[in-house]
Amino acid sequence: MPTTDPTFYRTPTHAVTAEPEHLAYVVAFDPTGRQHDALAVVDCDAGSTSFGQVVGWTDLPTSGNELHHFGWNACSSALCHDGHGHHDTLERRYLLVPGLRSSTIHVLDTKPDPRRPSLTRTIGADELAAKAGYSRPHTVHCGPDGIFMSALGGANGADGPGGIALIDHDTFEVIGPWEIERGSQYLAYDVWWHRDFDTVITSEWATPSMVEDGLDPQDLLGHRFGHHVNFWSMSERTLTQRVDLGEHHQMVLELRPAHNPSHAWGFVDSVINTEDLSASVWLWHRDGDRWSIDEVINIPAEPAAADDLPPLLRPFGATPPLATDIDLSVDDRWLYVSCWGTGELKQYDVSDPFHPRETASVRLGGIARREPHPAAPDQRLAGGPQMVEISRDGRRVYVTNSLYSSWDDAFYPDGVGAWMAKLDADVAEGGLVPDNRFFLHDGDFRGLRVHQTRLQGGDASSDSYCYTS
Repeated sequence: MPTTDPTFYRTPTHAVTAEPEHLAYVVAFDPTGRQHDALAVVDCDAGSTSFGQVVGWTDLPTSGNELHHFGWNACSSALCHDGHGHHDTLERRYLLVPGLRSSTIHVLDTKPDPRRPSLTRTIGADELAAKAGYSRPHTVHCGPDGIFMSALGGANGADGPGGIALIDHDTFEVIGPWEIERGSQYLAYDVWWHRDFDTVITSEWATPSMVEDGLDPQDLLGHRFGHHVNFWSMSERTLTQRVDLGEHHQMVLELRPAHNPSHAWGFVDSVINTEDLSASVWLWHRDGDRWSIDEVINIPAEPAAADDLPPLLRPFGATPPLATDIDLSVDDRWLYVSCWGTGELKQYDVSDPFHPRETASVRLGGIARREPHPAAPDQRLAGGPQMVEISRDGRRVYVTNSLYSSWDDAFYPDGVGAWMAKLDADVAEGGLVPDNRFFLHDGDFRGLRVHQTRLQGGDASSDSYCYTS
């Protein structure tokens, strides 16, 4: 059994009552490739004199990586592994930061100085391709037998199939592909699991050629983006079931399973419905010995004047919500949905996951509205709440505003900028309020765009747990 890291929590309840985060790690990148990409460190300690400021910065040796999703080498699920898949000790110490365009994975050590992470290893695109057969690495999760790394593309220029690579917990060498039998699965995006139900779940976005040069409306109208959720046997590494949400539900992205390991359900978002431009959130759940998926949230498009819309949307006369991220609080009580198109972050009470109830909404940015942050009321914001991260206790919600560089440019052709905000959540009755002391923007990120956030000690979207509350 590995030496126990104090940030590994046996149950969701232990995580909720743990010490608040002091730092946030945020990936920052230059889509033009002129500046080096970086990892920014932000002070989250409300009692600190540097609260809400960038207090650390690590430049990567390269640029043009399109830093996107990233994650810890280890998390609370390490307590489930019983010594398998790693050696003597395992700590939530290293951040694996993939380049979605470069296919290069940077491994950063946060332990010697949490404010100055250091680059300790680089996993090259050639190693990922040769050993696992994949490219365009996307999502990172610590899991049994290794680190799970989803990938959108195939090797040697192949558009697919995408899938999951396994990476060694200790050496960070690529072990190989996780799948033994993928069946009809071809598109990839996110990966998560229900360990107690021997189930791995994957979602679908697109092939690299469909996304890297921007959004082609013909791909959307031709229903070429992913619209399935895939269920796998975790022990046998085989595809057991595919559920089609319907071809008009395009881009099935973020998987958020219940944190309580006894609960066999979770949420996934569909970015856009080609029939009416709405967005939706779906609940997967056990139905006998199979999995079922039901639509439980629908968010309609909002009418907008043509002059307020980019060329891509003017024929429709409306702003689609574009639900590009969701996040579920550690206690499984609150679900957050980011509507990057309309610039809205929604909060839902999901005490009854089959019947979510909207409890709060905050507007920041948006394609048509450009809603300012209360801390800078004269600054019209571009982008909108995109990546969402929730503190372990559920009281703090962090958002950043960039989706994907070429798609940023399609929906916000006058520039998306860069900003990060914190919102305070009422975890008793519901409610969401921007923190006027925590709003990073303009030069805070040195001209780079920002995407995902990870919190020191763990957060809502990176941990799974071994025991119930």
